[in-house]
Amino acid sequence: MQIKDSKRIMQEKNEEMRSYKVIKSNELIQKSRFQLSTQEQKIILLLISRIKPDDEDFNYQDFNVGEFCRICGIDSKNGKNYINVKNTIKNLADKSVWVYENGTERLFRWINEVDVLIYSGIIRIKLQGSMKPYLLQLQERFTQYELVHTIAMKSQYSIRMYELFKSHEYRHRCKFDMEELKRLLCAEKYIRFPDFRRKVLEISLREINSLTDITVTYGVIKEGRRYSQIEFEVQTKKSTDERMDAWRNREKAVTPKKKSETKKLSEADS
Repeated sequence: MQIKDSKRIMQEKNEEMRSYKVIKSNELIQKSRFQLSTQEQKIILLLISRIKPDDEDFNYQDFNVGEFCRICGIDSKNGKNYINVKNTIKNLADKSVWVYENGTERLFRWINEVDVLIYSGIIRIKLQGSMKPYLLQLQERFTQYELVHTIAMKSQYSIRMYELFKSHEYRHRCKFDMEELKRLLCAEKYIRFPDFRRKVLEISLREINSLTDITVTYGVIKEGRRYSQIEFEVQTKKSTDERMDAWRNREKAVTPKKKSETKKLSEADS
């Protein structure tokens, strides 16, 4: 009976944390350029989701590796998780983000300090102070969404594009120059549009449409033989059926698979 109660409490805690809100300034979403793996993005989003509305500065956060794995649907019994997540955080601490604002590009790191509490499964992390204008005390021009909509995503581009679409959701549409969108996504390596469509657009939109609270379609604008612009239509899922389908898809995606089916955390993003 105690085991069942413990599992129920843990499940309720997981659901509670998945419902935490990620709140970012639109500048950080729409005018930033960075290249993070899927796992690195999920770690950052979990840290951001724990920021309280009245916080005036960043505090140390106790990042529990086991808790992170359970929230994201990673087999928490895998003995390599601690090492893999620790390595992911090390890589994350070495990476930067560019933000363009008022004719200036600012470069700063995501993480300021990391303390590893050995053998405890806890890693204490503090976000970089330069990020405060984009994450703290936001009163206008910000976007918010529940963490749950990103935790089941597999592609690094899906999370990035979901945030871009959420920041334009109130307009129901957004248009990008093709090369500018590639630059924002750090996907310039896909020079040919068919490759960009197959490796980035189709995968990302499939995940966004099946796992989140919005539905996105797109059309391409050509100038001569060149694909010059791309326009997206963003619709909020309002019907109960659509939302339930997305919930079921997320639940299926974050239910840990058998050990033989579990991918390594360090596996490169597709």
